[in-house]
Amino acid sequence: VRDEAVIQEQPDQAALTERYVEESVRFIRENRERPFFLYLAHMYIHLPIYPPAHFMRESQNGRYGAAVSCVDWATDVLFHELSELGLDENTLVIFTSDNGSRCRDEGGSNDPLRGTKGTTWEGGQRVPCLMRWPAGIQAGTECRALTTAMDLCPTLAELGGTSMPSDRVIDGKSIVPLMASDGSEPSPHEAFFYYRANNLEAVRNARWKLHVRKGDEVMCELYDLLADPGE
Repeated sequence: VRDEAVIQEQPDQAALTERYVEESVRFIRENRERPFFLYLAHMYIHLPIYPPAHFMRESQNGRYGAAVSCVDWATDVLFHELSELGLDENTLVIFTSDNGSRCRDEGGSNDPLRGTKGTTWEGGQRVPCLMRWPAGIQAGTECRALTTAMDLCPTLAELGGTSMPSDRVIDGKSIVPLMASDGSEPSPHEAFFYYRANNLEAVRNARWKLHVRKGDEVMCELYDLLADPGE
């Protein structure tokens, strides 16, 4: 689907990533002369996994490995396009995920973290977030401060010179200070609450994380995530 038009019904899912990349490249070229925002939500590595045949032939970790390689290829194409257009120095690229791997049986792994997608253990919710912006972020900087995907909207709003709505509660915080620092800037969040559906299961303050329940089971387990990220 593009806007309100159906491009193709029941397409070959193994070809969708390539088509998404083609659309992304087209969008970048059309907007190269002005600021633009491109959000590319990959279908991989979510189920069902239908990687292209040539990635399957090269994979040493089945469909999962092939899907990861396909995402790597897509990223390389977009970086190449930015470089060719002379946009890479002043373009912020953010690469992250929304949850941990579902289970090891499919090829993924959250090691050394405990738990999987759908849980409030670190393996279900802690994910990498990689940012590249040569004009704004020092290469090689590592920041261990707690941030969330909710922070992306106010962060991008600040960088774009606009503000967030004032008629509602915004849970996210701008992390522009973290991006511009040497990695020592503290988290803008005093606490982070881990929910599963409508149930509060854990809360984190800096290095400390307290689990209070898992599903219908009440518990009380405190972990030092700096010393024991595997809980």
